[in-house]
Amino acid sequence: MKTAVLVFSDPKTGSEESLGRLYNALATVYEYKSAGEEVSLYFQGTGTRWPEQLQKTDHPAHQLFKAIEDKVAGISCGCADVFGANASGFDLIKDNQVPGTTGLPSLVQMQKEGFNILSF
Repeated sequence: MKTAVLVFSDPKTGSEESLGRLYNALATVYEYKSAGEEVSLYFQGTGTRWPEQLQKTDHPAHQLFKAIEDKVAGISCGCADVFGANASGFDLIKDNQVPGTTGLPSLVQMQKEGFNILSF
């Protein structure tokens, strides 16, 4: 089983809902990783703003993020451009050459590679 977890929630909202979606995404990655399953984490849309926030040691999800950081596949390049996100040292993914962008992750490619896709 292979699973790709995509984070779209926006840390700029400052809402419990946004943090809850992020936390559940990270917890899902943690569960799959702990079970020995293949799992990858992607930050897309306004979710590209999360990695910079998660590097802060006082962030409530920092420890959980550090436990699964090795599962981060990368950040959507085009989305990071649009939303002014810092890649924070992670790969910028641009497999899907959407016109007018520098590229985004390809969901078609993920599915062809046998990944189930979950979004938060």
